[in-house]
Amino acid sequence: MKLTCNRQELSSAVTNVQRAVSTKASMPVLEGVLIAAENNSITFTGYNLEIAMMTTVEANVIEDGSIVLPARLFGDIVRRLPEDTVIIETDEKLVTYIHSGLADYQIMGIDSKEFPELPQIDESEKIVFNSGLLKDMIRQTIYAVSVDDSKPVHKGTMFDIEDNTLKLISVDGFRLAMRIEPIEDARDTKFIVPAKALSEVLKIITDEEKTIDILVGRRHTVFKVENYSIVSRLLEGTFLDYKNTIPKTVGTEVTLNTRLITDSVERMSLLNTEKIMSPVNCYVADGQVKLTCSTSVGKANDVLNANVTGNIPLRIGFNNRYLLDALKNTNTDEIKMQFNGPLTPMKIVPTEGNSFIFLVVPMRLRDDN
Repeated sequence: MKLTCNRQELSSAVTNVQRAVSTKASMPVLEGVLIAAENNSITFTGYNLEIAMMTTVEANVIEDGSIVLPARLFGDIVRRLPEDTVIIETDEKLVTYIHSGLADYQIMGIDSKEFPELPQIDESEKIVFNSGLLKDMIRQTIYAVSVDDSKPVHKGTMFDIEDNTLKLISVDGFRLAMRIEPIEDARDTKFIVPAKALSEVLKIITDEEKTIDILVGRRHTVFKVENYSIVSRLLEGTFLDYKNTIPKTVGTEVTLNTRLITDSVERMSLLNTEKIMSPVNCYVADGQVKLTCSTSVGKANDVLNANVTGNIPLRIGFNNRYLLDALKNTNTDEIKMQFNGPLTPMKIVPTEGNSFIFLVVPMRLRDDN
């Protein structure tokens, strides 16, 4: 293999692909990036057996070939090369020579035949969606993904396509986040994508006006955005029956300015630390929501004017971080907070439409029966 390419394009590709490479693996080849050169382009692939990332950059390929190079070392070298033009060539002994200006490196590679084969998915199973909209949907739901290993299926986000509607649902036992958007796809399917893979999709999407192709197989999915492909295994297991989890009735409804309630909860949160955690108390009365927080550090109080309907008064408490995560991901000027008592999950929805539903499970307050 012998080629010349632009250092900046090379560095960007290797930096991104490197995130899908294992740092400590039983197979040395999994700690490397696969470089394949042909037809005046180079394809870079990183794969840790759970997530793979591939991208292609233009190059002047003098001799076709492929090699696996240590990802971290290769990335560090490329980022520090002195000139814009990089020459890469390998010999029959798997030694790779890297030249740029007066700088030269020789590093040992691994035969590309040892690199594991990536899953193949039929292009006919493709879902086409606006990349910017999908980015927003992932960002607004990924915060509620579980980090608990006892329920691995909840360490991902469910994609539920039904009746020309795409729903993304994340749960962790304390909260639920769901985003809903119409989609021109008549299929009826569900699949669960690990949060790690979705985090990489978020990082790759740059142009919000483009489309993203989602290929869905039995055990894997591929996200194709711009010149990148992210391959991920799908999570298997019984996901929460979210339709029966979301409260269908409303006992008390409060309409609030999103920024004002978010700022107020943040003020209450100043008294909480990792070691000192106390709920933010919400007291809903006629035309007002009173927030209080009391810890060994001190006490805080705040009052917000609100449009309140239904059963009052109501006193309910929340973990400040869980409540803030939901509020900060609403992306609307006003929200509705819907309650069915002090021990039932609170539902946050937009004042118009149904683009999201966020649930937050309350904390039991000391004087609750």
